[in-house]
Amino acid sequence: MADCVFCRIVSGDLPGHLVLETDDLVAFLDTRPVFKGHVLLVPREHVETLPDLPAGLRDGFLAAAQRIATAVKDGLGAQGSFVAINNTVSQSVPHLHLHVVPRTKGDGLRGFFWPRTKYADGEGATYAERLRDALAQS
Repeated sequence: MADCVFCRIVSGDLPGHLVLETDDLVAFLDTRPVFKGHVLLVPREHVETLPDLPAGLRDGFLAAAQRIATAVKDGLGAQGSFVAINNTVSQSVPHLHLHVVPRTKGDGLRGFFWPRTKYADGEGATYAERLRDALAQS
């Protein structure tokens, strides 16, 4: 869809710090991360919500989410991760996306309050590279 920001990142029409690409999926850094290293996983095909995800993509989607959750620990030194999907309500872009947010004890994230931060110039590329390196090892 030409007006979907995530479809435009997937197609390369908009820049993104990509961390994983498969035939069916793309993962990239959130431009307004909760914590640095916050990754969004999306299907290449425009799908709006999890219930809309074709059955043939479900296993690959979850497997990629597992790999990314491992990569934020191995590549960024996080102690764990917060993994979430919004469906329609609170879905800022109407294209299915799974959040993998690096977590450490005492990081200040409470409940569903999602403060946002920004990357300094060049910092996003560094985080993406570290995650790609960790994914290459898995």
